Amino acid sequence: MKYHTPAVTLDHVWKQYTIHHEKPTIVETFMNGRTETFVALRNITLSFEEGEKVGIIGPNGSGKTTLLKLIAGITAPTRGTLTARGKIVSLIDLEAGFHTDLTGIENIYLNGMLLGMKKSDIAKKIGRIIRFADIGRFIDAPLFTYSNGMTLRLGFAVAVHADPDIIIIDEQLSVGDHDFRKKSESKLKELFRAGKTIIVVSHELEFLNKNCERIIVLRHGQVVADGPKNLIRAYQKKAL
Repeated sequence: MKYHTPAVTLDHVWKQYTIHHEKPTIVETFMNGRTETFVALRNITLSFEEGEKVGIIGPNGSGKTTLLKLIAGITAPTRGTLTARGKIVSLIDLEAGFHTDLTGIENIYLNGMLLGMKKSDIAKKIGRIIRFADIGRFIDAPLFTYSNGMTLRLGFAVAVHADPDIIIIDEQLSVGDHDFRKKSESKLKELFRAGKTIIVVSHELEFLNKNCERIIVLRHGQVVADGPKNLIRAYQKKAL
């Protein structure tokens, strides 16, 4: 399938971090003492078209999650430019945007609006979100009473009902117990069929082979291959 409208464009993007090996003093901070620079991404130029399903693979530490965080707007490039068209929903950090003192219902509204939903749209979908999260009477309890799994389920439920244009997934293909995992996987398959732009990092190569038409291989912060999904076979054979 051919696409013609870019949803996300990265132009000569670099991302680097300063690593402090020991807690620096104020003077050392200004003098750049006891630090080193770690380059997570090097000169990345990519375009993701509207409706594309793209899998990103590579060994641990190759920059995959950093790339997703840049696209999701969680962090900014050190150099280069990144542009995105449409509403982005990230399944990288499902707890982001929640407030522990607010109830589950209040957090649905808060998180939904942070994801770009209108209050009226949340009101129309709140029944579906509550049923999907399936956390029972805790929906009326403050978030600090939740287990980590319950919070993730609530975050996932809000995210997948936010009607995004671009979906960012980082190994978060399912959360919760067996029944919830089946439900979340079914919802993700529905989103894959819905014409959304989906960019996913996963070590589940069979999942990517079934659901993505394009594969990008990262190694040491650089794109070493970008093409059809038969790249997965070459990657498995360590040819990339």
